Amino acid sequence: MDSFKDIQELQVGTQRLFSATHEEILDGVTTDVYFVKTRDVLRHAGKLSTPVTAEIFARKPGIFAGLPEVLEVLRNRPLFIEALPEGTPFQPKEVVVRIRGSYDVFGMYETVLLGMLASASAWATAAKECVDAAEGKPVLCFGARHVHPAIAPVMERTAVAVGGCTGASCILGAKLAGREPMGTVPHAAALIIGDTVDLAWAYDGAMPADDARAVLVDTFKDEAEESLRVARALGKKLAAIRLDTPGERGGVTADLVREVRQRLDMEGYNHVKIIVSGGLSPDRIRDLAQAGADSFGVGSYISHAKPIDMTMDLKEIDGRPYAKRGRIPGITPNPRLVVMQEG
Repeated sequence: MDSFKDIQELQVGTQRLFSATHEEILDGVTTDVYFVKTRDVLRHAGKLSTPVTAEIFARKPGIFAGLPEVLEVLRNRPLFIEALPEGTPFQPKEVVVRIRGSYDVFGMYETVLLGMLASASAWATAAKECVDAAEGKPVLCFGARHVHPAIAPVMERTAVAVGGCTGASCILGAKLAGREPMGTVPHAAALIIGDTVDLAWAYDGAMPADDARAVLVDTFKDEAEESLRVARALGKKLAAIRLDTPGERGGVTADLVREVRQRLDMEGYNHVKIIVSGGLSPDRIRDLAQAGADSFGVGSYISHAKPIDMTMDLKEIDGRPYAKRGRIPGITPNPRLVVMQEG
């Protein structure tokens, strides 16, 4: 998008997925219209190529994420970019990114850049809260089903690579984080096979030897009973059981985890880990960890994290300090910024 005329001439078919393609994002089709109109206005005034300095900050604290995509959008452009390294905690109003260059080179992408940082930083912050609550026990991101598939890989990659989750279930998200996707099978598989032990045997027969045998045990019978049935069937092959008791049955509670752990231990299945999932939050993770849960599958707490609003301000224009009312003119010092791109 170079001018408002380009927008007027843009034709978009409806027989497609509604998410933007990478090409559409880079072409500026997902920006706000007023940034394209701005190009026409500045071009008319002879000021489209004015050198500026822009700063991005947030109004509340969090974990900084989304930088690799921001740099990809601006790659090969004559811009000097400083930023906090991805994964760095930031404070309210701390500058997280500073961009120097001609306004026409990057101004149109303000909406895109802010959206990338706002969403990713929120997911990273929520994931880190869960990881901290688990105190060293693995946290897996199971949030893909709660968001549009176009952004699920971004969310799960962020949760792992930045938020500290051990793994993710979304195939592309895990691969982008440099990991192999993690997960067992859903209740649908148990329902179709008709018995949890038969499911365990089928899983053992179908999956490669290096894939950990973890079996969902809340589909048909009492969770403690099913855990023992599966443990007796697979013996040392069984790596873990997963508790995902629905809310209609009270959900996964600390008492349930304690009972399952005790009954497994009493029969000598101390090696079998307990994976818990279903509406987990940092507080629930702490309680369940103390009760004996070994790892946690977290979905909606991460995926539903409220975006951390980001703001971009111009702080210098043609080398001189400038700012709108309410802001302090000139760059905001932040010695933690690192040079990411030298125009």
